[in-house]
Amino acid sequence: MALPLDGLTAVVTGAGRGLGRAEALELARLGAAVVVNDFGAPGRDGSGDASAAPAQRVAAEITAAGGRAVAHTGDVADHEQARELVELAVSSYGKLDILVNNAGILRDRMIFSMTEDEWDSVIRVHLKGHFNTTHFAAAHWRARSKAAGGPVHGRIVNTSSEAFLAGAAGQPNYAAAKGGIVGLTTSTALALAKYGVTANAICPRARTRMTEDVFAGFAEPGEGQLDPLAPEHVAPLVGYLASPAAAGVNGQLLVVHGGMVAIAERPRIAAKFDSAKDAFSYAELDGLLTPYYADRPPNETFGAAEVLGLKRG
Repeated sequence: MALPLDGLTAVVTGAGRGLGRAEALELARLGAAVVVNDFGAPGRDGSGDASAAPAQRVAAEITAAGGRAVAHTGDVADHEQARELVELAVSSYGKLDILVNNAGILRDRMIFSMTEDEWDSVIRVHLKGHFNTTHFAAAHWRARSKAAGGPVHGRIVNTSSEAFLAGAAGQPNYAAAKGGIVGLTTSTALALAKYGVTANAICPRARTRMTEDVFAGFAEPGEGQLDPLAPEHVAPLVGYLASPAAAGVNGQLLVVHGGMVAIAERPRIAAKFDSAKDAFSYAELDGLLTPYYADRPPNETFGAAEVLGLKRG
């Protein structure tokens, strides 16, 4: 019986641990050949010496289960190394069909304390890393589509975060990068649709090295129960979005965790005011907007417990 991703090749970045690992294993289970990318630095802030071990372990795990995989240990935030990653997929398996962007780091700090390097490094790995791989994958699919004279199978799954949706006081760099990834995704979706390529973004909730602080103290699963925040809850959605079945899903943002998928709407207008004359005056705006916001609940962001619907254990 044919598997949903038989004959397809996937690149998964940040796939040596956590979410990326679970996604790489799921894509392989569904039949894809997988290029497992991970820079391998031990610190979640990107610190420490790079190591080939995490990517190689996951690639070996896939091949031991009967799948096909190769490891790539380059830095996707480096433009040239991102090009080499896409080229490795093509040289190893003939083409690239699926790109899952997952690589990232954390350097949390309040906005008034954050250094320039803490800002630049997080934007570089998350946002530029997503751009770099998408750029080379898009060029590959455009060339293939032109040669074929029609659409090809191309799927991009980008990783955003509810830090962008709900706010994260100590993560201005991370929240900005994740918001930028949504903008990159929707733009890419529009640009590549005519080639048969879709681009979607997910906001995963998962207990990983990146989120160990966020979920510290939250209820752990009982014996024999799957953690509702296990990365394995996220991976099936990635597998679906990578498949031919998801051809009609494009430019979407989906929140996923523990048996739930929520489709986020694009921002909608909550209220509209028109000026009495050609242009607003300060007094007119004060008379319209001040009462409007006074009658609404305080504009507060939600902590992890409220956003996730979880209870501390």
